[in-house]
Amino acid sequence: MTDLESLRKALLNEIDVVKNLEDLERLRISALGKKGKITELMKGLTKLEPEERRNQGASLNALKEEVIQIIAERSRFLSDLTLNARLLEERLDMTLPVRPEMEGRVHPISQTMNELLQIFSSMGFSVAEGPDIEDDFHNFAALNIPPEHPARQMHDTFYFPPDSSGERRLLRTHTSPVQIRTMQVAEPPIRIIAPGRTYRRDSDITHTPMFHQIEGLLIDKSTHMGHLKGCLFDFCRTFFELDDVPLRFRPSFFPFTEPSAEVDIGCTRKKDELRVGIGSGWLEILGCGMVHPKVLEHCGIDSNIYQGFAFGLGVERVAMLKYGISDLRTFFESDLRWLRHYGFLSLDVPTLSGKLS
Repeated sequence: MTDLESLRKALLNEIDVVKNLEDLERLRISALGKKGKITELMKGLTKLEPEERRNQGASLNALKEEVIQIIAERSRFLSDLTLNARLLEERLDMTLPVRPEMEGRVHPISQTMNELLQIFSSMGFSVAEGPDIEDDFHNFAALNIPPEHPARQMHDTFYFPPDSSGERRLLRTHTSPVQIRTMQVAEPPIRIIAPGRTYRRDSDITHTPMFHQIEGLLIDKSTHMGHLKGCLFDFCRTFFELDDVPLRFRPSFFPFTEPSAEVDIGCTRKKDELRVGIGSGWLEILGCGMVHPKVLEHCGIDSNIYQGFAFGLGVERVAMLKYGISDLRTFFESDLRWLRHYGFLSLDVPTLSGKLS
């Protein structure tokens, strides 16, 4: 018992003066490890007589529990000391000025979209929106797109799995379904623009699986092709900030308009540079036409009384032309260096002096 009391005092003294967690762990191992002092004494109990083994065992267990408790308390104390020391060394001086931050930039798509909205709003168009996930009727059938049309195929369109009724919904391939939904619920005259995201299975320097469109629709009793041409001339002059702009209307085919046209803008190409509004070259920028009578009938509008025009253009395409961006994919790469170069400090939108008459 005298030896145990001496061992106890020695261990408690060593624990009390230890200065760090590493030394405390070494001390714990030397006392309680597989070859520790207390462990060795407990192994020696097998050599004692039963009565002495009981008494000595009880004393050793009491010593072991006391040493474990004292080591745990010392460990918490040293851990707190270490943490407080780190807090003192790593604390922040809140009086220092904040780090300078770069000014944010408006993305060219946001800038261009706001320009387009402002221009067409000045002409009297109102904004209409619809869902990104559409059904076959609104995206294809109501627009006079036949079942065998290539746009309906899997290689062009993102389809969802069939639902319980067998219908397959899809990601809209244009914002034209917004026109259909508007004509189904609104009484003519109708004058809307439909901006938004659209989706097609395509990806290269001039195509991405998701892109932005803005489409226009005007329905009344007297609108004709001349009004459509005047609207698009005014739009191009205002958007490209040119007093005069050469436009060419080429006959084309779209299932939802008749007659249909593609609109080319005059341009000049020199090596890698493209300049819009001058020169003898031409570049297609949008499609348009008079709304097909079948489209009107699908929406419950009497085509013998009403007619109108529609047009559509890609937001990325006109942004690339106006701001000299050569690769469509860079719009979606989230490169801050690119955004600092092509972005805008604030939204700056042109206005149109007159309204569409």
